[in-house]
Amino acid sequence: MFTDTIKIATLPNHQLVEKLLVGKMRNLRSMTDYVELLKIFYSYFGGLEQLINPYISAENLSDYEHRRKSRAIANDIKILGGEVPVLAGVDSLPAIQNELQAFGALYVIEGSTLGGKIIAEMLQKHLSFNNGDGLSFFTGYGENSMQMWGTFKQTLNAMAQRDKDETEVIATANETFIKFKHWLEK
Repeated sequence: MFTDTIKIATLPNHQLVEKLLVGKMRNLRSMTDYVELLKIFYSYFGGLEQLINPYISAENLSDYEHRRKSRAIANDIKILGGEVPVLAGVDSLPAIQNELQAFGALYVIEGSTLGGKIIAEMLQKHLSFNNGDGLSFFTGYGENSMQMWGTFKQTLNAMAQRDKDETEVIATANETFIKFKHWLEK
């Protein structure tokens, strides 16, 4: 299956981003620090969603409207008293010029929901959240996370039918990870 191939092909870049994020999370000492981390996610993922939107809709991913992460992040920032930042510009984002590239970038965004439950639990131990307010991004789809991931994987597997298609999706997913790493390092 293609989703097994993309997981292996993007693993080195995924691990680099994960290492940076774990370091940032370990250094969170206050809710203000957490809001700053959310701002990093919002600006990058929000900019990315704007590039993806022309190519992905309910026509090629039936529940795409429910997969938008920037709304949840913006709400978390506002609930915690922060100001929503500007979105990353195209120079900081991967090139998205077709449906395959859009799905490559969305692979990275959707993958971020898988570890969210663990991250949310970790954050709740170290910071004081009022009834989970401010954690909607990391709690993602809640109990439906694995089902949503499964649906996305099915769509991605059906889409990447040729070697050329797979190469293009993988290249964009890797570029998305690399540019996110640079964004985190800023």
